[in-house]
Amino acid sequence: MNRIAIFPGSFDPFHIGHESIVRRALSLFDKIIIMIGFNANKKSFFEVEYRLKWIREIFNGIDNIEIKVHEGLTVDFCKEVNANYILRGIRTSADFEFERAIAQMNKKMHPEIETVFLLTLPEHTPINATIIRDIVFHGGDARQFLPKGFNMDEFKEQVLKKSRQ
Repeated sequence: MNRIAIFPGSFDPFHIGHESIVRRALSLFDKIIIMIGFNANKKSFFEVEYRLKWIREIFNGIDNIEIKVHEGLTVDFCKEVNANYILRGIRTSADFEFERAIAQMNKKMHPEIETVFLLTLPEHTPINATIIRDIVFHGGDARQFLPKGFNMDEFKEQVLKKSRQ
């Protein structure tokens, strides 16, 4: 049986904290599917096609990483792609409490699916997408928080375009 993990998130945008979790988890799984999902509590900032493009560029050439889009429950997506693991990053104790509740509900719905938590690296703990977008919107340089090779010009263009709407 292949060890397939789903790494779900809105990834709005995908930042170095996300990248670190995926790269560190590569040795644990045969395949990782980065699942761009939709969170009912969040309004997406970037169109999904930009998020797909940017994540594909980050992991270009790594055969055991796939990027897909799914609308619905993550556990249902796991069943669709024969994944038995959900990969999640934990930054803080608040993240843990939130993720623990979701993992327990997922376990109740689909007992065969395990959630695996990786702690973020200490230097990535304060990084989040909202702060990154705000830095760019106010003319700051967010490159240090985004993966190498990230198309910063296109990113800035999208932030400014979206903020004018």
